[in-house]
Amino acid sequence: MIPVTTLKDKKVALFGLGGSGFATARALIAGGAEVTAWDDNPDSVAKASAEGIRTEDLHTIDWSQQALFVLSPGVPLTHPKPHWTVDLARAAGVDIVGDVELFVRERRAHAPDCPFIAITGTNGKSTTTALIAHILKSSGYDTQLGGNIGTAVLTLDPPKTGRYFVVECSSYQIDLAPTLNPSAGILLNLTPDHLDRHGTMQHYADVKERLVAGSDVAIVGIDDSHSALIADRVERAGVKVVRISRRNVVASGIYAEGTKLVQAAGGAVLPFADLDGIQTLRGSHNAQNAAAAVAACLAVGISADDIRAGLASFPGLKHRMQPVGKRGRVVFVNDSKATNADAAAPALSSYDRIYWIAGGLPKSGGITTLAPYFPRIAKAYLIGEAAAEFAATLGEAVPYEISGTLERAVAHAAADAERDEAAASAVMLSPACASFDQYKNFEVRGDAFVGHVAALDGMTMLIGPATGEK
Repeated sequence: MIPVTTLKDKKVALFGLGGSGFATARALIAGGAEVTAWDDNPDSVAKASAEGIRTEDLHTIDWSQQALFVLSPGVPLTHPKPHWTVDLARAAGVDIVGDVELFVRERRAHAPDCPFIAITGTNGKSTTTALIAHILKSSGYDTQLGGNIGTAVLTLDPPKTGRYFVVECSSYQIDLAPTLNPSAGILLNLTPDHLDRHGTMQHYADVKERLVAGSDVAIVGIDDSHSALIADRVERAGVKVVRISRRNVVASGIYAEGTKLVQAAGGAVLPFADLDGIQTLRGSHNAQNAAAAVAACLAVGISADDIRAGLASFPGLKHRMQPVGKRGRVVFVNDSKATNADAAAPALSSYDRIYWIAGGLPKSGGITTLAPYFPRIAKAYLIGEAAAEFAATLGEAVPYEISGTLERAVAHAAADAERDEAAASAVMLSPACASFDQYKNFEVRGDAFVGHVAALDGMTMLIGPATGEK
């Protein structure tokens, strides 16, 4: 835990008692703050009270006595309208922050020199975050991984000299971190997302820009117009900018040429690494993720050799294009996190011959946008409520069967792939659907896939079936 000592003996109001909210309340109390917490969910309030956290309806407190208001990132700050607590805090002139802001204040107070890498973007954040942390850990560095990737940042070990922090930041977290100042800040890309909470694409982009604008080194993907303009603006403001691209040559930065990463600096262009053969970094989207990771690790002083070794040994992000087993020429890939068509596209674009397991609870639009990848699909195995709809979309373009269950789909796909005479093929769970018709969430679905794969005869498992980790 990181005790929030910068608010010792200060009164702090807190709203939102989910996972990160609880962690924040504990960290504030551990640091000596006088916390008053609340939530719209009575069960969350009761749980906090039972744990000894002081709770009180924030309608009734004296806001003029509060030094700070800490808001959970899931609670609306601006759109579609500010939460009622935001209105009360603003009326009293109380600053509103989130847990990431508390972390950066503690870092500044106790170990401002400890390397801090922050990652944001519409797509690829989690993979890039996990890859950077893996490179650092495998190079022998004391590494703390958290933020939006699933571990509340204030549950990490406290900042100290020589300790590296790798923190994934959502737009909501950035919006609540006005003094965010990473050693290296990454903005991967921007496409329309979360506009219900940001109002417009421009406001969404403006929020994301804050992360790199406050960085010592700003690493910006320039393959979309919003991000390219941000790179230019931040550079004009005096920040050192490293541009990355998966499609275009950059004059100074890291870019991809097929599977190769190229480093350009000072007029020199040098090959840095080749991702060919690294199963967990297949596809051009992962070339961008790897380019960002390389740039960030170089920015905080990691050697090129250590970075290359970390790239080569990256186990992948669980449930995201994760190779889980192999039998002969067939690799088995868990992409359960692909809960809509757009999310399934990267995996389908990364393999040439696919035995595709798809279906579940369908999302709006189905799989019509995946038609360009249909020639890569040897056969589809359809499960869950979406099976009939997906079958109609595939029509005569792709051979398919309605398998119904994931267990049956894995068995049939494995048998068909084994008979395939192609040099290499993939049995891939990339459902393009939510899981809720048959599974609690995509993690449970992915773990079930791993279990069914592990039960096949002659499998060489690349991960442990119980945990999904190498």
